[in-house]
Amino acid sequence: MEPHIIATTPFDGQRPGTSGLRKKVKIFQQPGYLENFVQAIFDTQPELKGGILVVGGDGRYFNREAIQTILRMAAANGVSRILVGRGGIFSTPAVSCVIRKYKTQGGIVLSASHNPGGPDEDFGIKFNAANGGPAPESVTDAIHARTRTIDRYLTLDVPAIDLDEIGSFQLGDAQIEVMDPVADYADLMESLFDFNAIHQLFNSGLFRMRFDAMHAVTGPYAIEILENRLGAEPETVMNGEPKEDFGGGHPDPNLVHAAELVELTTGPEGLDFGAASDGDGDRNMILGKDVFVTPSDSLAILAANAHLTPGYRSGIRGIARSMPTSQAANRVADLMGIECFETPTGWKFFGNLLDDGRITLCGEESFGTGSDHLREKDGLWAVLFWLNLLAVRQQSVAEILQDHWRRFGRNFYTRHDYEGVDLAAAEALMDHLRLLLPGLPGKEIGGMRVSYADDFAYTDPIDGSVSEHQGIRIGFENGARIVYRLSGTGTSGATLRVYLESFEADPARHDQDTQEAMQPLILIAREFAQIEARTGRQEPDVVT
Repeated sequence: MEPHIIATTPFDGQRPGTSGLRKKVKIFQQPGYLENFVQAIFDTQPELKGGILVVGGDGRYFNREAIQTILRMAAANGVSRILVGRGGIFSTPAVSCVIRKYKTQGGIVLSASHNPGGPDEDFGIKFNAANGGPAPESVTDAIHARTRTIDRYLTLDVPAIDLDEIGSFQLGDAQIEVMDPVADYADLMESLFDFNAIHQLFNSGLFRMRFDAMHAVTGPYAIEILENRLGAEPETVMNGEPKEDFGGGHPDPNLVHAAELVELTTGPEGLDFGAASDGDGDRNMILGKDVFVTPSDSLAILAANAHLTPGYRSGIRGIARSMPTSQAANRVADLMGIECFETPTGWKFFGNLLDDGRITLCGEESFGTGSDHLREKDGLWAVLFWLNLLAVRQQSVAEILQDHWRRFGRNFYTRHDYEGVDLAAAEALMDHLRLLLPGLPGKEIGGMRVSYADDFAYTDPIDGSVSEHQGIRIGFENGARIVYRLSGTGTSGATLRVYLESFEADPARHDQDTQEAMQPLILIAREFAQIEARTGRQEPDVVT
């Protein structure tokens, strides 16, 4: 079957961000828009011709239509075998799992992660490399460069494939395999964690939990693993049916958007454990009774306790954290005598460290945690890790937190997001801060002396690549830190993120409310950056 060659012209703005190309659905629905980006992948990744490709997404609006387009184009471009999840579903961690298990040449993930879904909301696409992780900058730069010169794309004129029936289908010269999207991932989880111990925890009658799938992709995975394999009571998984618009909600597992779950873990009758994941299944939120575990603390606690789980019983080789993530993981690494790397935001920066065996665990403050089992952050993996610790240690979430702080000290941590800020105003704010950086070391701000101030740059220790302008850091002699960064995950305006951290060694002060403990630093950060004057915002939109 001969491919159809369709003439096209470039679209502006197809540069992938930290997690691929994200735009409003209506932009992706423009004739040729999705096709141009997909063809740019095939044109720059020659190993896909004659190779195996994984395709799937989080089930959001436009997911099915986009997959049919990609299947036709993949076949037209000479891909020999395409693995697609039933119903077009694959969580982002599951895509990484399948790429690695079946040794494919890559995968195309359709998701805008934690962003809302629906006809007027967001859609996204990214390419994952043969190691299972997000494509490195060298690849995304090549894809972007091709989108600027593209003049044609290849496709087939064939009927749509039935995505709801597991089986093999022929599409031109390509074999399409519609597969169970859950099984391989669930088997991997069972090899890493003590399912018997977790099963006993569920059967003890002394433990109650809920997992909020937020009407997103993790629902089928959580139902299969938590309820079917581990024996959690029916309806342990809330909002477990994936919906194109995520049930009208915002599939971001934080204290604001998962308010129902937070309420269930609060008060005298609160649940013992609560957890949630996001739109594509790579983020997690961990709650105990009347307690929220920050992602920074979660990474540090998992690292300190990894030896209690089967998959990490022999210990960990190293840890990596994104630059805005708190330094709690550094304290664990120092005590264990292992390396701790500080990278830019974006999971792709962990890939080289994982592939080279320099690290075992990694995480970001934006509710992402993972390990060398995959090359993506993994929401349900983190939940199972916590369940394994709870089963083995026979302590509550709060007790595990308190024990950890007594041993390592507490890094108070919070993030303030100013969403939908005028882009020019946000960039001007950052430019102004950059001008101030050289004169800050040694100066006092709000009664605290600055020890360093920079615009974070990262040199990859494996391949030597350099990533600059990754966020502004201001560190103080007392261990406190302020970070300013513009996020690359939104689709309109700019999101200014302000990260604040202070260290407390005294256990008698570990129970302070985070926002109260951080209030002096919060005021310093707002006033120093002139946030209200430059953006018009008196308060952040989201506080985590």
